[in-house]
Amino acid sequence: MSGHSKWANIKHRKAKQDAKRSKAFTGIIKNITMAARDGGPDPNFNPNLRLAIQNAKGVNMPKDTIEKAIKKGAGGEGANLQNATYEGYATGGIAVFVEATTDNPTRTVANVRAAFNKHNGNLGTNGSLSFIFDQKGIFEINKSAIARFSQDEFELELIEMGAEDIDWEEDMVIVTSAFEDFGKMQKSFEEKNIEVASAKLERIPKSTSTLDTETALKVFKLIEKLEEDDDVTMVYHNLELTEELEKELEKE
Repeated sequence: MSGHSKWANIKHRKAKQDAKRSKAFTGIIKNITMAARDGGPDPNFNPNLRLAIQNAKGVNMPKDTIEKAIKKGAGGEGANLQNATYEGYATGGIAVFVEATTDNPTRTVANVRAAFNKHNGNLGTNGSLSFIFDQKGIFEINKSAIARFSQDEFELELIEMGAEDIDWEEDMVIVTSAFEDFGKMQKSFEEKNIEVASAKLERIPKSTSTLDTETALKVFKLIEKLEEDDDVTMVYHNLELTEELEKELEKE
């Protein structure tokens, strides 16, 4: 199960997005606030808050920042925050799925629509891309956290837990699960005392489309514009990252 996976196709996008430390913090702080608001401030009795805190630690968020976000949510702040999704097509018919957390949906949809229009894309209706993306659980585990296992031993553990795919990176193991197995796997990691650096539900394309490099770079201009919006937390697409395209993106 090791080797290439669909994860590899979004690795560049994710690495680039994760490098934007302040943007990553903003999205996670919103998640912590919402989780504490909806389920209470104690992570022992609030699995959504426990997950949000786990992801905060995965990007080395300071403890006092996490605590402030919990207090903010528990105190009733962030009452207007809500999750929103937007779906559309970029140049070349590439599917683009946008996730956002916002206190003003009218503002956010206007910004998202403007980005699509500016870059020759079209914002569609929710549900229009449901046949293109599967929602999967993505777990990132530092290799240092599993030093007690051999690779074969750890893969057997993961298969028993319900892993669909395992991708061994340089210093990280990326594990993919079915959407319905996400909670079960998260609990299994906790029970087996395996520290997970990040656990998220991601939208993985069932198949990808290839464009010429010039057109593909135009698609990435739209993606980058969307990612610049403070309300946008994730942008997914089904564009195939060819070697030539990756080389061009690395120049930017």
